Amino acid sequence: MKIVFSEKCLEYESPGHPESPSRVSSSYEFLKDKFEFTKPSVCKEKDLRLVHTEDLIKKVKKNDFFDFDTPNIKNIYNYALLSVGGAIKAAQLALKGINSFSLMRPPGHHAGRDFLGGFCYFNNIAVAVKKLQQKRNMKIAICDFDVHHGNGTQDIFLGDESVLYISIHQVPLFPGTGFKTEKNCVNIPLPPGTTEDKYLKIFKHVIRTIKNFKPEILAISAGFDSYEGDSISNINLKKESYRKIGSMLSSVGVSSFSVLEGGYSNDLKFCIYNFLQGIEKHE
Repeated sequence: MKIVFSEKCLEYESPGHPESPSRVSSSYEFLKDKFEFTKPSVCKEKDLRLVHTEDLIKKVKKNDFFDFDTPNIKNIYNYALLSVGGAIKAAQLALKGINSFSLMRPPGHHAGRDFLGGFCYFNNIAVAVKKLQQKRNMKIAICDFDVHHGNGTQDIFLGDESVLYISIHQVPLFPGTGFKTEKNCVNIPLPPGTTEDKYLKIFKHVIRTIKNFKPEILAISAGFDSYEGDSISNINLKKESYRKIGSMLSSVGVSSFSVLEGGYSNDLKFCIYNFLQGIEKHE
């Protein structure tokens, strides 16, 4: 297991915003002696064009946008490029048979082809998946267990038979999408108050669906805001739940790469650690 990280992703913030540097810095401090770390390279603009329109790229580059949840911060374009680069680096490691995790910010799964939102500017995991497929035709499954539906990822891949997108998320909740399965995008909405037992029972079906798809690579949008201590949602997973989730995903039997999405509690570092332990030590 290798973790992709650059301290540059800690340089920006919006006061009072839950997507803060501390969520990643505390995780880095906790994990730095437990795993091998590697640095990402900045994503190239041509890679963004694999999934995003020229109009969206220009808006972020010129700070010419407004979104209530997604701060318009000086140089956010460069920080977003580095975060996409982290996902690409993780994907390249997976292609070599090395499981990996991108511990970078900003997150990405709410960014669609021509829109940003939900703390996301560009779709990190989508660019990484498309870049892998650019090198070689392959089937890739994306499992998104962030508590919010990855509306941006669905927007990018809807109808693409080479990609299976599965999102398990709370409904009702932002962004107000993901109520039903559409084509290759399998949506599993969960009600507020869902317990660990119920969640993991449903997750077994997620794993079965992924295995039936027979992907060559498994891409994971790893959001930890379904944790019971996270104030942004109402799903009641425990810290230990993420080890079980990681182990179940590892049972798919192919190389994987994971990209940090949400997770805003003080226990984020423990949730990530348990998840990585599950990926590494599948039983």
